[in-house]
Amino acid sequence: MIEGYEFGHIVIDGKSYSSDVIIYPDHVDSEWWREEGHRLSPVDLWDVVQAKPEILVVGTGYSGLMEVPKETIRYLEENGIKVLVYRTGEAWKVYNRLRQEGKKVVAALHLTC
Repeated sequence: MIEGYEFGHIVIDGKSYSSDVIIYPDHVDSEWWREEGHRLSPVDLWDVVQAKPEILVVGTGYSGLMEVPKETIRYLEENGIKVLVYRTGEAWKVYNRLRQEGKKVVAALHLTC
């Protein structure tokens, strides 16, 4: 579970991270980086698609500056993944709630801007 988030910093299961993360049911990828910086493209989410979650929660940053293009959402939906997009300050709370509900959920969270 995510225990807290502030600009540039997140705590997951007692461990602190200061870089963007993808949270899978069994591990955290703290070396996640997008090919185009503030634009989320399908290639950035290949591993997420392989994990086959029901839901992907995307955190677009503290101020919501990371763009999630329609083609990226379409790519995920075509692979059977529902996509929920929020600023990261809200996204982490949605992720926790969905996990508590027993959903197979993954979160891709941009921690800054």
